Amino acid sequence: MINVIKPNQLLIAFVSFFVLLGGCNAQEPAKTEKATESKTKTGEKMSANPIIKMETSKGTMTIELDAEKAPNSAANFVAYVEDGFYDGVIFHRVIPNFMVQGGGMNPDMSEKANKKASIKNEANNGLKNDRGTLAMARTNDPHSASSQFFINLKDNDFLNHSSESPAGWGYAVFGKVTDGMDVIDEIAKVKTGNHGGHGDVPLEAVTIIKATVEK
Repeated sequence: MINVIKPNQLLIAFVSFFVLLGGCNAQEPAKTEKATESKTKTGEKMSANPIIKMETSKGTMTIELDAEKAPNSAANFVAYVEDGFYDGVIFHRVIPNFMVQGGGMNPDMSEKANKKASIKNEANNGLKNDRGTLAMARTNDPHSASSQFFINLKDNDFLNHSSESPAGWGYAVFGKVTDGMDVIDEIAKVKTGNHGGHGDVPLEAVTIIKATVEK
């Protein structure tokens, strides 16, 4: 007998297959913490809207974080930037008209080590997965996000929070691209294929050269 997938089951299957999965089946840290306090590495109080400059092999973009609505996710991202964790990693998953994902894989598609503990999902903060926004990538565990993030190429309403359940938690938006969305659109045009069992991998590495906190 053929199993017919109902619309809500289809949505869950779509999310489970395509999204963003903190590492394309890579293991995420099991421990979940409240996340880094809203302070910079130097101990200063973090700005309500930290500005991140991200230089990539396709160009440079500016990202504005929302530390008011997504304090844990923003502080987590800032901590990774200040540690230099993102320097040299790649955008390892590109799906046109959907999203580009990066923040955790080396150019050879091995997972970068020394990730911080996972953080609590903040997808219930009211921010939407609209075009140009950044959201935390994760596994099927709603509270498994650590270093990986994705940038929405269009309004992806089905990724938004709908309920505090495994199927409804959604993906936590914590910032947006304020300059350089054309760079993201260029990344979305790269040819992709399979690499070591992973799909949608750019055939030519798209690298984060340097990420810095501007303020």
